[in-house]
Amino acid sequence: MIYFDNSATTKISDGALEKMTRVMREHFGNPSSLHKLGLDAEREIEDARRVILNSLGIMRGVKGELVFTSGGTESNNLAILGVVNSKQRKGNEVILSTQGEHSSVENVLCQLEKSGFRVVRVPSVNGELDLDVIKENARGCILATFMHVNNETGALYDVKKAFDIVREYSPNAVCHSDCVQSYMKVKFNKKTIGADLISISAHKINGAKGVGALYIDPNVIKTKRITSIVYGGGQEENLRSGTENVYGIVAFGQAAKEHYSCLSSEIAHMQEVKDYIISGLEKVEGVSINRPKNSSCHIINITATGIRSETLLHFLSSKEIYVSSGSACSSNGTHKSSPSLIAFGLTPDQADSSVRISLCPQNTKQEADMLFEAINEACTKLAKK
Repeated sequence: MIYFDNSATTKISDGALEKMTRVMREHFGNPSSLHKLGLDAEREIEDARRVILNSLGIMRGVKGELVFTSGGTESNNLAILGVVNSKQRKGNEVILSTQGEHSSVENVLCQLEKSGFRVVRVPSVNGELDLDVIKENARGCILATFMHVNNETGALYDVKKAFDIVREYSPNAVCHSDCVQSYMKVKFNKKTIGADLISISAHKINGAKGVGALYIDPNVIKTKRITSIVYGGGQEENLRSGTENVYGIVAFGQAAKEHYSCLSSEIAHMQEVKDYIISGLEKVEGVSINRPKNSSCHIINITATGIRSETLLHFLSSKEIYVSSGSACSSNGTHKSSPSLIAFGLTPDQADSSVRISLCPQNTKQEADMLFEAINEACTKLAKK
Protein backbone atom coordinates (compact mmCIF):
# COMPACT_ATOMS: atom_id res chain seq x y z
CA MET A 1 0.00 0.00 0.00
CA ILE A 2 1.21 3.49 -0.91
CA TYR A 3 -0.57 6.28 0.94
CA PHE A 4 -0.41 9.77 -0.56
CA ASP A 5 -3.59 11.15 1.05
CA ASN A 6 -2.15 12.56 4.26
CA SER A 7 -4.01 15.87 3.98
CA ALA A 8 -7.26 13.94 4.37
CA THR A 9 -6.00 12.07 7.41
CA THR A 10 -2.84 10.47 8.76
CA LYS A 11 -2.19 7.13 10.40
CA ILE A 12 -2.04 7.45 14.18
CA SER A 13 1.55 7.18 15.42
CA ASP A 14 2.67 4.31 17.63
CA GLY A 15 3.50 6.75 20.42
CA ALA A 16 0.12 8.49 20.25
CA LEU A 17 -1.71 5.15 20.22
CA GLU A 18 0.28 3.87 23.18
CA LYS A 19 -0.36 7.04 25.16
CA MET A 20 -4.04 6.91 24.32
CA THR A 21 -4.51 3.29 25.38
CA ARG A 22 -2.51 3.75 28.59
CA VAL A 23 -4.71 6.65 29.63
CA MET A 24 -7.82 4.66 28.72
CA ARG A 25 -6.75 1.98 31.17
CA GLU A 26 -5.26 4.06 33.96
CA HIS A 27 -6.88 7.52 33.88
CA PHE A 28 -10.44 6.88 32.80
CA GLY A 29 -12.01 9.31 35.29
CA ASN A 30 -14.07 12.32 34.27
CA PRO A 31 -11.68 15.31 34.34
CA SER A 32 -14.39 17.40 36.02
CA SER A 33 -14.59 14.98 38.97
CA LEU A 34 -12.85 16.12 42.15
CA HIS A 35 -11.52 12.73 43.21
CA LYS A 36 -8.11 11.31 42.30
CA LEU A 37 -9.20 9.62 39.08
CA GLY A 38 -10.71 12.88 37.87
CA LEU A 39 -7.64 14.89 38.86
CA ASP A 40 -5.38 12.39 37.10
CA ALA A 41 -7.39 12.77 33.88
CA GLU A 42 -7.32 16.55 34.20
CA ARG A 43 -3.54 16.46 34.64
CA GLU A 44 -3.18 14.48 31.41
CA ILE A 45 -5.22 17.11 29.56
CA GLU A 46 -3.14 19.94 30.95
CA ASP A 47 0.09 18.20 29.98
CA ALA A 48 -1.14 17.91 26.39
CA ARG A 49 -2.34 21.53 26.43
CA ARG A 50 1.10 22.69 27.54
CA VAL A 51 2.85 20.73 24.77
CA ILE A 52 0.59 22.15 22.07
CA LEU A 53 0.88 25.71 23.37
CA ASN A 54 4.66 25.35 23.40
CA SER A 55 4.56 24.21 19.77
CA LEU A 56 2.75 27.48 18.94
CA GLY A 57 5.45 29.51 20.65
CA ILE A 58 3.63 30.06 23.95
CA MET A 59 5.68 28.97 26.95
CA ARG A 60 3.28 29.97 29.71
CA GLY A 61 -0.35 29.88 28.66
CA VAL A 62 -3.26 31.51 30.46
CA LYS A 63 -6.68 30.03 31.18
CA GLY A 64 -8.73 29.62 28.02
CA GLU A 65 -5.78 30.22 25.68
CA LEU A 66 -6.10 26.76 24.11
CA VAL A 67 -9.58 25.26 23.85
CA PHE A 68 -9.94 21.60 22.88
CA THR A 69 -12.70 20.84 20.36
CA SER A 70 -13.91 17.89 18.31
CA GLY A 71 -11.69 18.85 15.34
CA GLY A 72 -10.81 21.51 12.80
CA THR A 73 -14.43 22.05 11.75
CA GLU A 74 -15.59 22.87 15.26
CA SER A 75 -12.52 25.02 15.88
CA ASN A 76 -13.33 27.07 12.77
CA ASN A 77 -16.99 27.33 13.76
CA LEU A 78 -16.07 28.46 17.28
CA ALA A 79 -13.65 31.04 15.92
CA ILE A 80 -16.12 32.58 13.47
CA LEU A 81 -19.43 32.27 15.31
CA GLY A 82 -17.82 32.90 18.69
CA VAL A 83 -16.49 36.26 17.49
CA VAL A 84 -19.65 37.24 15.62
CA ASN A 85 -21.95 36.31 18.52
CA SER A 86 -19.90 38.40 20.94
CA LYS A 87 -20.70 41.58 19.02
CA GLN A 88 -23.62 44.00 19.21
CA ARG A 89 -25.04 44.13 15.69
CA LYS A 90 -24.87 47.52 13.98
CA GLY A 91 -25.82 46.41 10.51
CA ASN A 92 -22.62 47.32 8.65
CA GLU A 93 -20.24 44.58 9.82
CA VAL A 94 -17.69 43.25 7.35
CA ILE A 95 -16.10 39.79 7.43
CA LEU A 96 -13.05 39.18 5.25
CA SER A 97 -12.06 35.74 4.02
CA THR A 98 -10.56 34.10 0.95
CA GLN A 99 -12.02 32.48 -2.12
CA GLY A 100 -11.65 28.73 -1.79
CA GLU A 101 -11.71 28.37 2.00
CA HIS A 102 -12.41 24.97 3.55
CA SER A 103 -16.12 24.19 3.76
CA SER A 104 -16.03 24.48 7.57
CA VAL A 105 -15.33 28.19 7.05
CA GLU A 106 -17.16 28.88 3.80
CA ASN A 107 -20.46 27.29 4.83
CA VAL A 108 -20.51 29.28 8.07
CA LEU A 109 -19.89 32.47 6.11
CA CYS A 110 -22.77 31.65 3.76
CA GLN A 111 -25.09 31.41 6.76
CA LEU A 112 -23.83 34.72 8.13
CA GLU A 113 -24.46 36.38 4.77
CA LYS A 114 -28.08 35.30 5.03
CA SER A 115 -28.17 37.04 8.43
CA GLY A 116 -27.05 40.34 6.90
CA PHE A 117 -23.28 40.33 7.31
CA ARG A 118 -21.23 41.55 4.36
CA VAL A 119 -18.71 38.83 3.54
CA VAL A 120 -15.87 39.78 1.21
CA ARG A 121 -13.96 36.88 -0.31
CA VAL A 122 -10.46 37.88 -1.32
CA PRO A 123 -9.23 36.47 -4.66
CA SER A 124 -6.37 33.97 -4.44
CA VAL A 125 -5.28 33.36 -8.04
CA ASN A 126 -2.08 31.30 -8.24
CA GLY A 127 -2.18 30.97 -4.45
CA GLU A 128 -1.64 34.66 -3.67
CA LEU A 129 -4.01 36.81 -1.62
CA ASP A 130 -5.03 40.03 -3.38
CA LEU A 131 -3.87 42.55 -0.80
CA ASP A 132 -5.49 45.46 -2.68
CA VAL A 133 -8.92 43.88 -2.20
CA ILE A 134 -8.17 43.55 1.52
CA LYS A 135 -7.22 47.24 1.71
CA GLU A 136 -10.38 48.27 -0.14
CA ASN A 137 -12.66 46.35 2.24
CA ALA A 138 -10.86 46.32 5.59
CA ARG A 139 -12.63 49.33 7.09
CA GLY A 140 -15.47 48.19 9.34
CA CYS A 141 -14.10 44.63 9.48
CA ILE A 142 -14.94 42.72 12.65
CA LEU A 143 -13.37 39.42 11.63
CA ALA A 144 -10.75 38.33 9.10
CA THR A 145 -10.47 34.58 8.54
CA PHE A 146 -7.70 33.52 6.15
CA MET A 147 -6.50 29.94 5.84
CA HIS A 148 -2.73 29.51 6.18
CA VAL A 149 -2.25 26.64 3.71
CA ASN A 150 -4.89 25.76 1.15
CA ASN A 151 -5.98 22.17 1.65
CA GLU A 152 -6.17 21.37 -2.08
CA THR A 153 -3.42 23.36 -3.80
CA GLY A 154 -0.95 23.62 -0.92
CA ALA A 155 -0.75 27.39 -1.45
CA LEU A 156 0.97 29.07 1.49
CA TYR A 157 -0.71 32.43 2.07
CA ASP A 158 1.04 35.44 3.60
CA VAL A 159 -1.57 35.79 6.31
CA LYS A 160 0.68 37.96 8.48
CA LYS A 161 0.77 40.68 5.85
CA ALA A 162 -2.98 40.34 5.29
CA PHE A 163 -3.75 40.63 9.02
CA ASP A 164 -1.46 43.68 9.35
CA ILE A 165 -3.49 45.44 6.66
CA VAL A 166 -6.78 44.54 8.36
CA ARG A 167 -5.60 45.91 11.71
CA GLU A 168 -4.38 49.12 10.09
CA TYR A 169 -7.96 49.94 9.01
CA SER A 170 -9.88 48.11 11.76
CA PRO A 171 -7.77 47.87 14.94
CA ASN A 172 -10.45 45.95 16.85
CA ALA A 173 -10.93 43.26 14.22
CA VAL A 174 -10.23 39.70 15.33
CA CYS A 175 -7.93 37.76 13.00
CA HIS A 176 -8.36 34.00 12.60
CA SER A 177 -6.33 31.49 10.60
CA ASP A 178 -7.30 27.93 9.77
CA CYS A 179 -3.91 26.26 10.27
CA VAL A 180 -5.14 22.68 10.03
CA GLN A 181 -3.00 22.04 6.92
CA SER A 182 0.04 24.02 8.07
CA TYR A 183 0.42 22.82 11.66
CA MET A 184 3.53 20.62 11.83
CA LYS A 185 4.05 21.06 8.07
CA VAL A 186 5.18 24.71 8.07
CA LYS A 187 7.38 26.38 10.64
CA PHE A 188 5.27 29.06 12.30
CA ASN A 189 4.14 30.33 15.66
CA LYS A 190 1.51 32.68 16.95
CA LYS A 191 3.67 35.76 16.36
CA THR A 192 4.93 34.91 12.89
CA ILE A 193 1.44 34.54 11.40
CA GLY A 194 -0.10 37.36 13.45
CA ALA A 195 -3.37 35.58 14.21
CA ASP A 196 -5.56 36.07 17.29
CA LEU A 197 -7.20 32.69 16.73
CA ILE A 198 -5.59 29.54 15.29
CA SER A 199 -7.41 26.32 14.37
CA ILE A 200 -5.54 23.00 14.41
CA SER A 201 -6.52 19.33 14.22
CA ALA A 202 -5.05 16.12 15.63
CA HIS A 203 -5.70 13.61 12.87
CA LYS A 204 -3.66 15.63 10.36
CA ILE A 205 -0.51 15.10 12.46
CA ASN A 206 -0.77 11.40 13.36
CA GLY A 207 -3.10 11.91 16.30
CA ALA A 208 -6.59 10.49 16.71
CA LYS A 209 -9.69 11.61 14.83
CA GLY A 210 -12.33 13.57 16.72
CA VAL A 211 -10.14 16.15 18.47
CA GLY A 212 -8.78 19.57 17.58
CA ALA A 213 -8.03 22.85 19.26
CA LEU A 214 -8.52 26.58 18.94
CA TYR A 215 -5.78 28.90 20.15
CA ILE A 216 -7.23 32.17 21.52
CA ASP A 217 -5.05 35.20 22.17
CA PRO A 218 -5.32 36.34 25.84
CA ASN A 219 -6.29 39.85 24.72
CA VAL A 220 -9.33 38.44 22.91
CA ILE A 221 -10.30 36.63 26.11
CA LYS A 222 -9.74 39.75 28.22
CA THR A 223 -11.80 42.01 25.95
CA LYS A 224 -14.55 39.35 25.62
CA ARG A 225 -14.42 39.31 21.83
CA ILE A 226 -15.33 35.62 21.67
CA THR A 227 -18.10 33.60 23.28
CA SER A 228 -19.04 29.95 23.44
CA ILE A 229 -21.24 28.30 20.83
CA VAL A 230 -21.71 25.10 22.89
CA TYR A 231 -23.41 25.48 26.28
CA GLY A 232 -23.45 23.02 29.16
CA GLY A 233 -21.24 22.32 32.13
CA GLY A 234 -18.72 25.07 31.45
CA GLN A 235 -15.69 22.94 30.58
CA GLU A 236 -12.70 24.49 28.80
CA GLU A 237 -13.11 27.76 30.69
CA ASN A 238 -16.74 28.07 29.58
CA LEU A 239 -15.70 28.20 25.93
CA ARG A 240 -16.50 24.59 24.99
CA SER A 241 -18.83 22.71 27.29
CA GLY A 242 -19.00 18.93 27.30
CA THR A 243 -16.83 16.26 28.86
CA GLU A 244 -13.41 16.47 27.24
CA ASN A 245 -12.18 13.76 24.89
CA VAL A 246 -9.33 12.85 27.24
CA TYR A 247 -8.03 9.97 25.14
CA GLY A 248 -7.98 11.97 21.93
CA ILE A 249 -6.42 14.95 23.66
CA VAL A 250 -3.50 13.00 25.13
CA ALA A 251 -2.83 11.37 21.74
CA PHE A 252 -2.92 14.88 20.19
CA GLY A 253 -0.34 16.10 22.68
CA GLN A 254 1.91 13.09 22.07
CA ALA A 255 1.72 13.47 18.29
CA ALA A 256 2.52 17.19 18.54
CA LYS A 257 5.48 16.41 20.79
CA GLU A 258 6.85 13.85 18.35
CA HIS A 259 6.65 16.13 15.33
CA TYR A 260 7.86 19.25 17.10
CA SER A 261 11.06 17.53 18.22
CA CYS A 262 12.16 16.88 14.63
CA LEU A 263 10.12 19.37 12.59
CA SER A 264 13.02 20.79 10.56
CA SER A 265 14.17 17.38 9.34
CA GLU A 266 10.61 16.26 8.57
CA ILE A 267 9.92 19.38 6.51
CA ALA A 268 13.20 18.96 4.64
CA HIS A 269 12.40 15.31 3.86
CA MET A 270 8.87 16.05 2.63
CA GLN A 271 10.17 18.90 0.46
CA GLU A 272 12.77 16.60 -1.08
CA VAL A 273 10.16 13.94 -1.89
CA LYS A 274 7.76 16.61 -3.18
CA ASP A 275 10.40 18.04 -5.53
CA TYR A 276 11.17 14.51 -6.73
CA ILE A 277 7.49 13.82 -7.45
CA ILE A 278 7.07 17.09 -9.34
CA SER A 279 10.20 16.40 -11.40
CA GLY A 280 8.92 12.94 -12.29
CA LEU A 281 5.36 14.00 -13.12
CA GLU A 282 6.58 16.79 -15.37
CA LYS A 283 7.80 14.03 -17.70
CA VAL A 284 4.39 12.33 -17.90
CA GLU A 285 2.52 13.38 -21.03
CA GLY A 286 -0.86 14.93 -20.29
CA VAL A 287 -0.04 15.88 -16.68
CA SER A 288 0.36 19.48 -15.56
CA ILE A 289 1.38 20.67 -12.09
CA ASN A 290 -0.81 23.33 -10.47
CA ARG A 291 1.95 25.31 -8.74
CA PRO A 292 1.20 28.07 -6.24
CA LYS A 293 3.71 30.92 -6.07
CA ASN A 294 4.49 29.87 -2.48
CA SER A 295 3.56 26.44 -1.19
CA SER A 296 3.85 24.03 1.71
CA CYS A 297 6.15 21.01 1.62
CA HIS A 298 3.47 18.35 1.56
CA ILE A 299 0.75 19.06 -1.03
CA ILE A 300 0.95 18.67 -4.81
CA ASN A 301 -2.04 19.26 -7.08
CA ILE A 302 -1.97 17.95 -10.63
CA THR A 303 -4.29 17.94 -13.63
CA ALA A 304 -4.41 14.86 -15.87
CA THR A 305 -5.90 16.14 -19.12
CA GLY A 306 -8.78 14.07 -20.40
CA ILE A 307 -9.24 11.96 -17.26
CA ARG A 308 -11.88 12.72 -14.64
CA SER A 309 -10.33 12.95 -11.18
CA GLU A 310 -12.59 10.20 -9.81
CA THR A 311 -11.53 7.90 -12.64
CA LEU A 312 -7.84 8.47 -11.94
CA LEU A 313 -8.39 8.09 -8.21
CA HIS A 314 -10.07 4.70 -8.66
CA PHE A 315 -7.44 3.56 -11.16
CA LEU A 316 -4.69 4.33 -8.65
CA SER A 317 -6.70 2.81 -5.82
CA SER A 318 -6.90 -0.48 -7.76
CA LYS A 319 -3.11 -0.53 -7.51
CA GLU A 320 -3.26 0.32 -3.80
CA ILE A 321 -1.98 3.85 -4.38
CA TYR A 322 -4.15 6.35 -2.55
CA VAL A 323 -4.57 10.02 -3.48
CA SER A 324 -7.49 12.43 -3.21
CA SER A 325 -9.89 14.26 -5.51
CA GLY A 326 -11.04 17.45 -3.82
CA SER A 327 -11.41 17.81 -0.06
CA ALA A 328 -12.34 14.59 1.74
CA CYS A 329 -14.49 16.64 4.13
CA SER A 330 -16.79 17.66 1.26
CA SER A 331 -17.08 14.34 -0.55
CA ASN A 332 -20.84 13.81 -0.42
CA GLY A 333 -21.56 12.24 -3.77
CA THR A 334 -22.61 15.48 -5.48
CA HIS A 335 -20.69 16.85 -8.47
CA LYS A 336 -19.34 20.36 -8.07
CA SER A 337 -16.04 21.73 -9.27
CA SER A 338 -13.69 22.49 -6.40
CA PRO A 339 -14.05 26.14 -5.31
CA SER A 340 -10.40 26.11 -4.21
CA LEU A 341 -9.20 25.08 -7.64
CA ILE A 342 -11.49 27.55 -9.42
CA ALA A 343 -10.22 30.30 -7.11
CA PHE A 344 -6.67 29.21 -7.92
CA GLY A 345 -7.38 29.87 -11.61
CA LEU A 346 -8.30 26.51 -13.11
CA THR A 347 -11.25 26.08 -15.45
CA PRO A 348 -14.07 23.75 -14.35
CA ASP A 349 -12.80 21.09 -16.77
CA GLN A 350 -9.28 21.33 -15.38
CA ALA A 351 -10.55 21.24 -11.81
CA ASP A 352 -12.59 18.14 -12.58
CA SER A 353 -9.44 16.40 -13.84
CA SER A 354 -7.27 17.29 -10.86
CA VAL A 355 -6.06 15.18 -7.94
CA ARG A 356 -4.16 15.99 -4.77
CA ILE A 357 -1.05 14.12 -3.68
CA SER A 358 -0.23 14.80 -0.03
CA LEU A 359 2.79 13.63 1.88
CA CYS A 360 3.89 12.62 5.34
CA PRO A 361 7.46 12.23 6.64
CA GLN A 362 7.34 8.47 6.00
CA ASN A 363 6.75 8.75 2.23
CA THR A 364 9.72 7.79 0.04
CA LYS A 365 11.13 8.32 -3.45
CA GLN A 366 10.62 4.61 -4.11
CA GLU A 367 6.88 5.12 -3.54
CA ALA A 368 7.03 8.11 -5.86
CA ASP A 369 8.52 5.94 -8.62
CA MET A 370 5.53 3.61 -8.38
CA LEU A 371 3.21 6.62 -8.50
CA PHE A 372 4.88 7.86 -11.73
CA GLU A 373 4.50 4.46 -13.34
CA ALA A 374 0.82 4.19 -12.40
CA ILE A 375 -0.10 7.73 -13.52
CA ASN A 376 1.78 7.26 -16.80
CA GLU A 377 -0.19 4.05 -17.39
CA ALA A 378 -3.44 5.84 -16.55
CA CYS A 379 -2.71 8.66 -19.00
CA THR A 380 -1.94 6.13 -21.74
CA LYS A 381 -5.04 3.99 -21.15
CA LEU A 382 -7.70 6.38 -19.85
CA ALA A 383 -7.16 9.82 -21.37
CA LYS A 384 -9.75 10.94 -23.90
CA LYS A 385 -7.84 11.93 -27.02
